Amino acid sequence: MNSKTWTCIIALTLFATLAKPLQLAAQDKANSDHHDYHHYQVTDLGTLGGTNSFFDPPGYCCVAVLNGRGAASASAETSTSDPFINFCFAADCLTVHEVVWKDGVLTDLGALPGGASSAPQWISANGLVAGLSENGLTDPLVPGLPEFRAAFWQNGAITDLGTLGGGFEAIANAVNSRGQVVGMTTNTIPDPFSVAFDGNIGVPYQTRAFLWQNGEMQDLGTLGGPDAAATVVNERGQIAGNSYINSTANPTGCEANIPAQHPFLWDKGKMIDLGSLGGNCAATSAINNRGQVAAGSTLPGDLEFHPALWDHGTLTDLGTFGGTFGYTNWINEKGAVVGAANFPGDTIGHAALWKKGVMTDLGTLPGYGCSSAQWINSSDQIVGSSSACDGSTNAATLWHNGSMVDLNTLISSNSTLHLDVAFDVNDRGEIAVNGSDANGNTHAVLLIPCDEDHPGVEGCDYSMVQAATSAQSVAPRYAHSETRRLPQSRWTNRFRIPGLQSPSRWFEETAQRN
Repeated sequence: MNSKTWTCIIALTLFATLAKPLQLAAQDKANSDHHDYHHYQVTDLGTLGGTNSFFDPPGYCCVAVLNGRGAASASAETSTSDPFINFCFAADCLTVHEVVWKDGVLTDLGALPGGASSAPQWISANGLVAGLSENGLTDPLVPGLPEFRAAFWQNGAITDLGTLGGGFEAIANAVNSRGQVVGMTTNTIPDPFSVAFDGNIGVPYQTRAFLWQNGEMQDLGTLGGPDAAATVVNERGQIAGNSYINSTANPTGCEANIPAQHPFLWDKGKMIDLGSLGGNCAATSAINNRGQVAAGSTLPGDLEFHPALWDHGTLTDLGTFGGTFGYTNWINEKGAVVGAANFPGDTIGHAALWKKGVMTDLGTLPGYGCSSAQWINSSDQIVGSSSACDGSTNAATLWHNGSMVDLNTLISSNSTLHLDVAFDVNDRGEIAVNGSDANGNTHAVLLIPCDEDHPGVEGCDYSMVQAATSAQSVAPRYAHSETRRLPQSRWTNRFRIPGLQSPSRWFEETAQRN
């Protein structure tokens, strides 16, 4: 089994299956309109001798790959084959390195001594990078598994952050401008419920949330169970993550026969249980500097999973478009949350914005049935993707001022790339996108708006372009439709986004059982 990163090995794929809709054609036509937009200059970040580069981990949400200074953190292939062929970071099994692009220069950040591959998870506002790297060793507790270590890049140097309790695996999920790094690490205590295990291969030992600062790694504890993972940290040093709340196997939840899990907020040395919406499965996706946490949770009975917002003591169900599934991806400093939610029947899902108590359907592009919102900046620009609900086609999108536009229509017609999924948009309006070429290779791409805030950009077309859009609509409230049992899969630090609209492992497993 190939795996791009340890994150992918243990990833929770909280998705609804999305079938190809026919009934949306009339809606697409009715909602279609035309607006004037700025062009965008396409900058291909390039590779290190291989054929692919990508914003990592591809297909997963809530990873900060672009900061406000225009520095982008990505993964780029080298021309060297990966020595661990069963745990490749890329599909073609070439080694992959963490890279940073800034002001036209691509810098190879390398890997830990002895290691072949590395990958980023987060770039801070001032350019600090956190992620993971191989160190060239094999885990003595799990034969054949390479050691993945939490890695921190600062001033061109890489640091192995170590592990807790003598463990051999760790991943750094996020870092703030103060150099506080958070993540998850295994120890050597056997754990049948370990979140570092996906049923195929993994690390059957306890996983603990950590904070690393000033050269020391601290165990943040748990909410009562054996495992926890820290996923995001804000500039104030507040940390959000997920934890088991006990050691009792539950018949339902994110997976049958594992303990219930809740999101937590760690603040000033104390871990706060953010609760759930009544079910046994709840997890975080993002935190802003006001301490508001975007999350998701099952309802009582664990038959539905809803987006949620925790705000200073209260966890609120943000609702869906009438389906049984929805999720959050990001939250901006004003408390606006984006993600996606299903309609009745769970065959169609749309990008969603929750702001000041109002849920807005961001729609889809003309000709597509499904969509997902990935990131929102302080100006309420939202990026993501619009897709055929069976995953056969997709396009990167920008939503702003009430309408969604295909980013492919805002770049030069001479571009050889198709923009597939937009992951991040900074407050300067620059956008990080995964694109693809005619041969199916993936390219990490930075889009620079040709506007008054970016004068003199070489190759920029500063004329306006008129592009077809799909208008927003305020979501109606539906009674809950027929429910279905949630799929059984381990939780981790990220929700998978339906930008590519492929059916999730969660629902595939459910279908097989039922």
